[in-house]
Amino acid sequence: MKYFICAGEASGDLHASYLIAAIKREDPTAEIVFLGGEMMAEVAGHKPLIHYKDMAFMGFVDVVRHLGAVRHNLSVALGAIDAGRPDAVILVDYPSFNLRLAAHAHKHGIPVYYYISPKVWAWKEGRVKKIRKYVRRMYSILPFEVDFYSRRHGYKVDYVGNPSAEEVEMKRASLPSRVEFARLHGLDPEKPIMALVPGSRVSEIKNNLAIMAEVAARHKDFQAVIAGAPNVSDQLYSQITVLPVVHGATFELVGVADVALVTSGTATLEAALLETPQVVCFRHGGSRLVYNMYKKLLKIPYVSLPNLIAGEAIVPELLMHLCTVDSVDGELCKILPGEEGRAQMLSGYKRMKTALGTTPAAPTAAHLLVEDLKKISKK
Repeated sequence: MKYFICAGEASGDLHASYLIAAIKREDPTAEIVFLGGEMMAEVAGHKPLIHYKDMAFMGFVDVVRHLGAVRHNLSVALGAIDAGRPDAVILVDYPSFNLRLAAHAHKHGIPVYYYISPKVWAWKEGRVKKIRKYVRRMYSILPFEVDFYSRRHGYKVDYVGNPSAEEVEMKRASLPSRVEFARLHGLDPEKPIMALVPGSRVSEIKNNLAIMAEVAARHKDFQAVIAGAPNVSDQLYSQITVLPVVHGATFELVGVADVALVTSGTATLEAALLETPQVVCFRHGGSRLVYNMYKKLLKIPYVSLPNLIAGEAIVPELLMHLCTVDSVDGELCKILPGEEGRAQMLSGYKRMKTALGTTPAAPTAAHLLVEDLKKISKK
C-alpha cells in the first residue's frame, strides 16, 4: 500500500521514523512518500519531498513573514497527494499545516490517520471539530488525551503508548556515569551537576537562561551545565552567561545530573523518566497580564507533561511573572539531595510512569493503522 506521511519538525521526524519502520514490518510492500527529515529518510530509503527545516515556522508572525514558503509547501504536499493517490495520509502533530492536508485528503476519499495529537487540550480546542470531521483514527501518545477527546467531544481515540518512555528505557543502559560524562566534556568529575535546559528556541533561551544561571550561582557546591539546543550558536549563550554549554548530549546531561532546571516541554517528561528532580521554568516575557491571559486561554490545570500525565502536581511549575530567581531557588532547595521534597517527587515520577504504561507506541499504531486499511480494502 501507499502511505503519505507529514512531520513538520524535528521531534515529529524522530517519532515518524519509528512509525515508518513499524509500518514496513506490518506491510512489506509499503511505499512511503513523506515530508520530514533525515531520520525518516534513513528508514524510508529516500529523501523527503520537503525537509522539515523548510517548514518550521512557529507562531502567527513567523508564518506571515514566510507566507510564500508556507503556500509553496502546501502546494507541493497537496500535489503529491493528488498525483500519488495514497491509500492513507498519516499526520504527525504540526496541526496548522496538517489539518489542511487532512481536509484535502478527506475530500478525495483518502483515509486520514493522526499519530501524536495536536495539543488541542491546551489551546485552540476548536480544532477538534476538524479532527472529528477529517481524521478516521487518532493514535495518541498521552493517556489523558483519551478522556479529553471522549468526555469533552465524544470522539474515540486510541492510546498507543509513549515513545519518549520507550526511548529513555532503550538509552538508559548506555548512559555514562557522572564521572565519565564530566571527563568527556571537560567538567569537574568530583562535583555534582545541575543541568540547565532553557529550551530549543532563541526566545525561550533568552527568557529563561538568565534566571536559571542566577539560581545556579547560589549553589556553589554544584557545577551548572547548559544543554545546548540544535542550530543555536554558543554566542547566544555567552551573551547571557559564562556557564559551560554541552551540545548534542541533552539526554546524557539530564541523566547524570543531580537536579535540573527545565523549560516546559518534552524535556520535562524526559527528566521525569530519567528520574532527575526538576523545577519547571517558563518565563516567556514574564508579565502578569500575559499570565492572566494564558490562564483564560488554557483549558488544563497544568502545563508540564509530568503533571498532566500523572494528574497531579508532582513537579513545580513557575510560569511567567512567577518565574523569578527567588521562587525558582525556593523550589530547587526543596528537591536537593537529602531533602524531603526530592523523595516526594521521585515517588510522583513512579506514578507518572505507571500511567504511561509500557505499550510500544509506533508498533502499536502501525498495527492498528494497517489492520484498519485492510478492513477498508475488503469493503
